Amino acid sequence: MRGRDLRQALRAGRRVYGIAVEGYGQPRWPRFFSGRGLDFVFMDNEHTPLNRETMAWAAQAYAAYGIAPLLRIPELSASLAAIGVDLGAHGIIAPYVETVDQVKALAGAVKYRPLKGAALRQALDSGAFPNDETRAYLESYNPDAVLVIMIESQAGIDALPDLLAVPGVDAVLIGPHDLSISLGIAEQYDHPRFIDALRAIIEVCTSRNTGVGIHYVSGTNERALEWIRLGFNLIIHRSDTLYVAQGIETELGWLRQQLDGDADPADEHLGASGHRY
Repeated sequence: MRGRDLRQALRAGRRVYGIAVEGYGQPRWPRFFSGRGLDFVFMDNEHTPLNRETMAWAAQAYAAYGIAPLLRIPELSASLAAIGVDLGAHGIIAPYVETVDQVKALAGAVKYRPLKGAALRQALDSGAFPNDETRAYLESYNPDAVLVIMIESQAGIDALPDLLAVPGVDAVLIGPHDLSISLGIAEQYDHPRFIDALRAIIEVCTSRNTGVGIHYVSGTNERALEWIRLGFNLIIHRSDTLYVAQGIETELGWLRQQLDGDADPADEHLGASGHRY
């Protein structure tokens, strides 16, 4: 799936599935993940140390295998958003968005690059471009551009209708940890106020044909399913490193259980005195 496909699916209300990736030291990861049901990967540069070279090869490798790379930038910066797209990301995920001006700056960097200055401000404020040819050029220049804004505070929830009135936002992503803290109910994910916040965000997004998702790393699959069934369609379920850790624990645990009580092969070569023959 490319960014343009992801964008269309999100706006149509269809579910898209991805995971967070942290194993950037493994260049074969994109090939291993190909054909495993991933529509996109969530590349985190907010809490994971990534240099530009690593981001570039990872984004382009995932894209080459048909997995849309979405990059979370470390802070609200139009420059960092533009750099991410230049490096090969099909989409930018921007953390802790609360104001219309922030969304406009991000939309300009992701959707309308390389337009800048007064011409960009006019396009963002009134939708007026220098001419129709320029508008068409920008659309063809940024065919896979996806913009996802993160809502992680009550201020973001309150401003959400105005934020989505800015052209160019394809999806909203909830950061559950930061949101719970900002609501004063840290990590109380079953708290009625937290669930009400999720429902409020979903309602605004679906009424505007905008994708809405949640980043779910730890906890039970049952809780993840409950949240998704509230109406989320941008699904980020766990991470590559967690899947590897769980796989090791599950597979080796199963082997140990099956072989429990069997003689250790080394013991078969020991005599009664304990000496090896």
